Amino acid sequence: MAQFFNIHADTPQPRLIQQAVEILRRGGVIVYPTDSCYALGCHIGDKEAAMRLLSVRGLDTGHDLTLVCRDLSELGRYAQVDNAQFRFLKAHTPGAYTFILRGTREVPKRLLHKKHDTIGLRVPDHAIVQALLAELGEPILSSTLLLYGEDVPLTEPWEIRERLEHRVDLVIDGGACGLTPTTVVDLTTDTPAVLRYGKGDTADFEG
Repeated sequence: MAQFFNIHADTPQPRLIQQAVEILRRGGVIVYPTDSCYALGCHIGDKEAAMRLLSVRGLDTGHDLTLVCRDLSELGRYAQVDNAQFRFLKAHTPGAYTFILRGTREVPKRLLHKKHDTIGLRVPDHAIVQALLAELGEPILSSTLLLYGEDVPLTEPWEIRERLEHRVDLVIDGGACGLTPTTVVDLTTDTPAVLRYGKGDTADFEG
């Protein structure tokens, strides 16, 4: 049975944040709000938790997951970022974007794209996520809470609790989230390429 924490979206309660992070460290799978949609998350180094996360979504092991980072400094530990990429990232973080970059040796090999050694990374603009990341001290391995066969992510905490209380370890109620996932941008090419149009505005990098 999942625990259920009601955490204030603007001023997260430190005690609840600490308890949520302990659940992550113990191998738990959590549901948490972001600046786009609710997401599933687990510890970056826990292969079993990652398998559980994929199972909740009804996905196979080949599906790419995202590293949710606290800031550009943390992102830079897990992705190879040149000067041009850094300028682009600085202009669009934090925000509702997922960026595809080549991973560093800090990323477990199993999480990298098998052909291109890339990984999706994001820096969300949401107080609860930022508090979790600050307490955890490393990224959260994550995926949008979009269940298999459904067209839109789950957004109401009560419904998430009702449907997933036996499949995850914690549901964080941070209020209703949106229904639009992040915009996905590939930064491994000469010019940024939009792979998925989502919440993040693309006007700045499309001619």
